[in-house]
Amino acid sequence: MEKAVILLSGGLDSCVSASIAARKYKSYALAFDYGQAHNEIEAAEKIAQKLNINLKVIKLNFLENFLKQKSERKIPELESSELDNVDVTTETMKRVWVPARNLVFASIAASFAEANDCGKIFAGFNAEEGATFPDNTQEFVDKFNEVLKFGVLKEIEIEAPLILLNKEEIVKLGDKLNAPMELSWSCYKNGEVHCGKCESCQRRKRGFESADVPDLTEYEK
Repeated sequence: MEKAVILLSGGLDSCVSASIAARKYKSYALAFDYGQAHNEIEAAEKIAQKLNINLKVIKLNFLENFLKQKSERKIPELESSELDNVDVTTETMKRVWVPARNLVFASIAASFAEANDCGKIFAGFNAEEGATFPDNTQEFVDKFNEVLKFGVLKEIEIEAPLILLNKEEIVKLGDKLNAPMELSWSCYKNGEVHCGKCESCQRRKRGFESADVPDLTEYEK
């Protein structure tokens, strides 16, 4: 059976991406601890356990230092009607951007993949995040795969099965695959439950509502 490594952030998209990979490949998952909301790591651990995937958590102290530099920036709260306003969502992106995050993650995953004879790296990149996050796009995937082909990693490539999908389509696919979406964490904040007001929460809520799939997420009242 072919092997794959999964970038498992603990979010909704990575949960569905992991569910796809786990059906086709003997899979390993990587989660990165860089000082983000602890809920993300906990969610990744629960998802990996549910999918029977070995998870390795990698501490990235240098990224945590970059994140702390932005810690005083307040996370914007959006109305659902603003989710398709690129000017508004670009401002949110600037508040939560972590320098070269996905480039760092993908590079570490490539190293792990080579060491463990994995031919694929699965990532939860998708169309909605790709509208404002340049490292969630097909162009990013294509360029990274081009780099891999130049060296000894030429047999490895990133696969982003959700790259053209919006949240509604991702939720529908996750429901079809019986992905443990209820275990995932989307909120930008570090509360006991999802805030329900940040951009990521709003996208999650809209995705479930549009897909007509029951949302088991607990949000702040």
